[in-house]
This record gives sequence, structure tokens and C-alpha cells, in this order.
Amino acid sequence: MKFFETSKYFSLKKSTYINLRWIAIIGQLITVNLIYFILDFKSDLILENSIILLGILSNLYLIYINRNTQLLDKTAFFFLLIDILLLSGLIYLTGGIANPFSIFLIIPSLLSSLYLGYRNNILLVSITILIIIFLTFYNQPLPHPVSEHFHVDNYYYYSMPISLIIALIFLNHFSLSFGKESRIRKEALNKMEEIMSKEHELLSLGGQAAAAAHSLGTPFSTIKIISSDLLKQFKDNPEVKKDIDLLMSQIERCGEILKKLTLNPTVEDDFLDKDFTIADYISEIVKSFKETSKKNFIINFDQYSNSLNIIKSIEIVYGLRNFIGNANKFSKSKVFINVKSDNDITEVIIEDDGEGYPKDVLRNIGEPYIKSYKSSIKSKSGLGLGIFIGKTLLEKNYANILCRNSQTRRGAEVNIKWNNKDLLNL
Repeated sequence: MKFFETSKYFSLKKSTYINLRWIAIIGQLITVNLIYFILDFKSDLILENSIILLGILSNLYLIYINRNTQLLDKTAFFFLLIDILLLSGLIYLTGGIANPFSIFLIIPSLLSSLYLGYRNNILLVSITILIIIFLTFYNQPLPHPVSEHFHVDNYYYYSMPISLIIALIFLNHFSLSFGKESRIRKEALNKMEEIMSKEHELLSLGGQAAAAAHSLGTPFSTIKIISSDLLKQFKDNPEVKKDIDLLMSQIERCGEILKKLTLNPTVEDDFLDKDFTIADYISEIVKSFKETSKKNFIINFDQYSNSLNIIKSIEIVYGLRNFIGNANKFSKSKVFINVKSDNDITEVIIEDDGEGYPKDVLRNIGEPYIKSYKSSIKSKSGLGLGIFIGKTLLEKNYANILCRNSQTRRGAEVNIKWNNKDLLNL
């Protein structure tokens, strides 16, 4: 999945945009009339106020005619273009590029880099650059006192449009980069929330099924006892005996299904609320992988001395499972899991005998939607979403995580560490 395949929908929140435009319009109105009436700097006041009026009308159109709460890519581009043209009209009438307020010409393009698509942003930047060049050579005189002569040295004058163009390109590049990263992270977080929501639903459904199965154990036992008594009474009647035998076989089958639903039929009714140690988490997760994987899981609990019972956490289960699943996926034949603890810390080290993290991935590890360009693992590499989700969920639960290439084996290594006091606060 490529980023631009997952983030085709670009929009600008209309209410925020309208408020920003009102601030700009009021500022323009005050500035133009203040200069004319208070400072007595003469300019074409009627034309300037007419341009501001067009801005007011376009804002009223957004409020009363455009009913959308979000401005889609093309609509937002059109109104940002109007902002650039109206502002450039005011700048043209008041000194062109020598006007100190010409810096505001780059603002619409910066907004487009955050909220619009790549093509529309490039188009707006190009139009802004052309307008800056035009205003450099064609403009009305800058309003100034009649008794004084305003003059700017050419070296300084031509450096202003150059600096504006450089600032425009520089800021747009960074805004595009940050906007892209923000959208990628938002996409990944939404995916994580969706996955965790499904996990919680499954856990809730599984708990209800297990509780129901646990409660049905007694009535099924009663049915089984009665069936046994009936079999003794009608053992000489072949037809009835055949039906009772069928009934008892189905009861046995129901009993097996109930055992699977309850997960652990030996515990009491409060088994759903049982707390676990990190070792329990690891054991259960590895057990689930062994059912489908041919890899050899080597677990070492020799240095696990301080077994803390912590509240069952689906975030920890899913986070650990993601990292163990990655090790299983990229290992050649073995996955090594070393669990350590003492009075202060609990540590889980997951290693594999695969090729390790590629250098082009290692520097961005933990970021979503990353992919290695190394051909030997390209077919098996994913989008980095699993590591991102696992890292985010475990860090949310106070874990410190270090991903690197193993110093003792040739594969990848994930070091997950908790302070014991943090585990007790989960």
C-alpha cells in the first residue's frame, strides 16, 4: 500500500478557513483605511476597498451557499487562488514587492502544502512565484508622505523577491514533508485503533461465549447422568438403546466444544479476570504461533526471578505478538526469546536468525509505511505498520523499546524493558 493510495482524500476545514479569511479581511480593511485617513498617505482607496469587498463576498459565499463542512481539494485550491489574486491586487496598488506586507503572499501556498494534494500545491506555488516576479517589475508607487521621496537601492529591492521565492520553496518543502508524515501517522493510528477495536470486540465475544459455556457445564452434566440411567433401564430394547447411545455421543461432542470455548475448564467462574505475568503472556503467544509455524521457538526463563502478576492487557498481548510474529516471519529456522527480571526491571529480548534489519529501514524503525529496498527481503517485507503498532501499544504501557541488529546472533533484536513499578500501575 503506497501512501498516495491511502491518502487520496485531501480537505480543508471550512469553518477554520473562513475565520482565518475574516482575520485577513479585517486586517486589510483597517490597514488600507488607516494609511489613507490617519497617516494621509494617498493611494487608490476606492479600488483597494473594492478588492477587499470581493474577499468579503467570497467569504459570504462560503458561509451561505457552500454547505460543505470540508472544502475538497479542487474547491480549496480555487479559493486559495482567489486569496493570492486579491492580495496581489492590493500589493500591486501599494508599492508591489517593496510593500512590507508582500510576505503574506506565501501564506496561501503554505496552507495548500498542509491540506491539499501535491499537484495543486505545486500549481499554487508556481502561480505565486510568477506573481512575485510580476509585482517586482510592475506596480503602483508605495504610499508615502508627499513631502518625502521614497527610494530603495536596486540591490536591496531585487533581493526582496529572491528572498520571498526562496522562503516560499523552502517552507513549502518542509510543510509538504511534515504534512505527508502527519497524514501517514494519522492513517497508521486509525488502522491501529481499528485493529484494537476488533481485538476488544473479539475478547468481549470470547468472554461471553466462555462464560456461557462455563454456565452450561452443569445442565449438560445433568443430561448426561439422566441419559446413563435411561440406558440402564432400556438396555434390553435395541431401538431405544440406539437412540440413547446417539444422544450420549452428541452430549460428549457438546462437552468437547464447551471445553474449547472455556479455554481452561478447570478454573472457577472468575477465570476471565485472572491476572498474568509477562512469562504467561510470552508462553501463550508462542503456543499460538507453534500451531501454524514450523520455526523452532527457544524460550529462556532462567533469569526470570521476580514474577509480577499484572492486569490482563490486550495492548501488551498485541504488542508482544507483533514483535514475535515479525521474528517468526523473518527468521530462517529459529526464534530466541529471553525473559529476564529482578527487583527493578522486567525485560523481554526477542531475536531471530534471519538477515536482520536492513540499514535503510533501521534508521526509520518504528515509523509506519516504510519498506526496504533490499531485494533479498523485499518480497517478505511489509509496511512497518506491525512494528509501529506494537511499539506504540507497548510504549503506551510504559515499555522502553530498542530495535537493532543482534550483537550475539546474525538476525534482528527487539529489547522490551519495563520498570516493575510501572507494570504494577497498568
